[in-house]
Amino acid sequence: MVTIAFVADVVYITHPRYLDHDNGRAHPERPERLRAVLEGIHEAGLGEALRPMGPRPATLDELELAHDPALVARVAAMGAGGGGWLDADTAMSEHSYEAAILAAGAGLTAVEALVSGAAESAFCAVRPPGHHATPTRSMGFCLFNNVAVTAAALADQGERVLVVDYDAHHGNGTQDVFWADPDVAYISYHQYPLYPGSGALGDIGGGEGWGTTHNLPLPAGATGDAYRAGVDEVIAPFAAVFQPTWLLISAGFDAHRADPITDLGLSAGDYADLTAALLTLVPPGRRIVFLEGGYDLEALRLSAAACVAAMAGERLVPEPPTSGGPGREVVAQASRIQAECTPSL
Repeated sequence: MVTIAFVADVVYITHPRYLDHDNGRAHPERPERLRAVLEGIHEAGLGEALRPMGPRPATLDELELAHDPALVARVAAMGAGGGGWLDADTAMSEHSYEAAILAAGAGLTAVEALVSGAAESAFCAVRPPGHHATPTRSMGFCLFNNVAVTAAALADQGERVLVVDYDAHHGNGTQDVFWADPDVAYISYHQYPLYPGSGALGDIGGGEGWGTTHNLPLPAGATGDAYRAGVDEVIAPFAAVFQPTWLLISAGFDAHRADPITDLGLSAGDYADLTAALLTLVPPGRRIVFLEGGYDLEALRLSAAACVAAMAGERLVPEPPTSGGPGREVVAQASRIQAECTPSL
């Protein structure tokens, strides 16, 4: 048996209560997703790189850094009442509120662990996901916006935060929270058009946050070469000027070609290369990855393992990286927009 010498440990944050969040029968966002993530990591021999840790719950004050108090109160009340539907896609069960505040607290726990020197990066395997939750609305399988709570807390401490979202769906909630914030930048890859219909090329932020939002709305069938070009031509040049002190990644693995509810063309190998490239944008100890979407369990198993391996300093390529699909023209347009906006930051 070959022993792998990992370059870096990875704080791995999850909680059994996440499995108790129930969206209802046949819902794509189901507990088996977390089991697939952990199985993939261990089947790939990455267990020795993990430093398991439980999350603390986010406080009301921390939730309200990203959300209106009325939304927080509504989710709490629905949980106390045994659950129900927040919108047509987003349900709560008896234990969903507890799962949600633990999911929102995972990134905060990761910050505390990384600041203490526990590891070079952290992976938050959470449910429910978060990037669709806006300041005033839970939607798209998301109750609270996990990445936004962490980014807002970091910005409140004087940090400059770059959030990169490679979920197949646009993180409208994260974009809304930080639209006018000069200290938190948001860059999203996503299929377009697709739910929730936001994230156009011209969406670049407003007010003091003008130029700190950038979108790469990719067509169906886009492959890994477009994503890699997005790092080289849009994200890295932006980061060189913005100078983030923390990187938060909304890691949705539903851009995989096997995902049942999207039409993008990535493989697990693309997630290995994309994650590795993004991690170079900030120093070690300032990198947190949050699980968002990904609904084919085998694709999720392979892709999450590739992502965590990159965080541990290993290149794991369960499937070859992809190329040849559409999307490069979108990257070129986004690059021109980024170049026009970024010098003013």
